[in-house]
Amino acid sequence: MLQSGKPGNAQSSGALEEAETDGRNHRFEPAGNFQLISSVALRVGQNSLNTNSWLRLIVFLGACLAVGALGAIPTAKGVRDWYPSLRKPPGTAPSWVFGPVWTTLYVLMAVSAWLVWRQYGGGARAALLIFFAQLALNLAWSGIFFGARLPGFAFVEIVILWLSILFTTFIFFRLEPVAAYLLVPYLLWVTYAAYLNLGIWALNRRSL
Repeated sequence: MLQSGKPGNAQSSGALEEAETDGRNHRFEPAGNFQLISSVALRVGQNSLNTNSWLRLIVFLGACLAVGALGAIPTAKGVRDWYPSLRKPPGTAPSWVFGPVWTTLYVLMAVSAWLVWRQYGGGARAALLIFFAQLALNLAWSGIFFGARLPGFAFVEIVILWLSILFTTFIFFRLEPVAAYLLVPYLLWVTYAAYLNLGIWALNRRSL
């Protein structure tokens, strides 16, 4: 009987240890649940930030392309019944080139501004105000050159625009170098546009 009792005691001891282990496991379940909830909340937060970031990109694209669309109104009329009659400097590109180039540049501008916003958020407010100021000057040039048909005043304005783009590029480079690099084609194209503007004014000023 003593021998038969020993296995029973071992089984009881094993059952007790198992129960204690289960108790310890149950004791740690709240911590595991908390970690799971935290992980899910983090993923939801990241998805929300990603969605907000893409929406901001759409806003920047819309703003830049809207400026292009507004500028195209006086440009289209001027290209149709005024620009073809002007004498132009050497190296003037065909009229059909300007639309695709400007559209591409507006997209690059939007991505550039978005990169700065994504990196700094509200901290980039001053830099983005400078960006939108040069965008307003961009729109104004179309109105002066093609709308008012004043190449002399337009040249003065485009020089101011060029300086504002250079300043914006400098500010963006200090914040997000890639954003500044995206503005370089824009700066180069406006340099070319300034050359055309000056040449048209010089060649046609007596008849304007």
